[in-house]
Amino acid sequence: MTALLAVVVAVVFVRLGFWQLERLEERRDANATGQARFDAEPVELAALLEEGTDVDSLRYRRVMVTGTWDPAHEVLIRSQVHLGQSGFHVITPLVTEDGWAVLVNRGWVPLNMDQPPVAEPDQAEAEVEGWVNLTQIRQGFGPEDPPGALVVFNRVDIGRIVEQVPYGLAPVYVVAMGDRGSDLPVPLAAPNFEEEGPHLGYAIQWFGFAMIALVGFYFLARREGIKADSRRD
Repeated sequence: MTALLAVVVAVVFVRLGFWQLERLEERRDANATGQARFDAEPVELAALLEEGTDVDSLRYRRVMVTGTWDPAHEVLIRSQVHLGQSGFHVITPLVTEDGWAVLVNRGWVPLNMDQPPVAEPDQAEAEVEGWVNLTQIRQGFGPEDPPGALVVFNRVDIGRIVEQVPYGLAPVYVVAMGDRGSDLPVPLAAPNFEEEGPHLGYAIQWFGFAMIALVGFYFLARREGIKADSRRD
């Protein structure tokens, strides 16, 4: 019975190890896809959206957007960190000549305890190059944004932000690219497609647990066998 239990436990641990290796392969495939999208030449966001492409497939695509900034409807995303310092991401609508707008993450600004910072654009009209990101939705027990017009949000929830702007919004938002100097807002870093997560380490742990279970059973069985032989003597 003990032998059967040891084998079952070892098999379960080995299966969990291979599951983590499968997750690692999925992560690598996603990284390769993201890198290919990011490396492609930038195109007009409007052209991508007019093609009726699946929105999820646009993530990390580099795009160009031209329009007029609307700082009156600028919002901030709380709980953002840059170089160990807390702050906000500045999300400003860029209104196109067709009358619709795209939310643009213009970068990070530091936290101000007295009043949320406002970093208005230097110019009214702009051509923005950036990469596409998807609307963010509340996960699990994450904080909810209360009803009503807000300046500070918990996430870039396009479906929620569109409720307080006088125009339609693109179903994706754009993270602006630029020099990461000392000027505010500080543009976000480019996506990291080399991070593979903890899956390989977890797989090694599960395989190690399986080995421990089998080796432990071997020594236990050997000790019991020695005891049995000594009693017969």
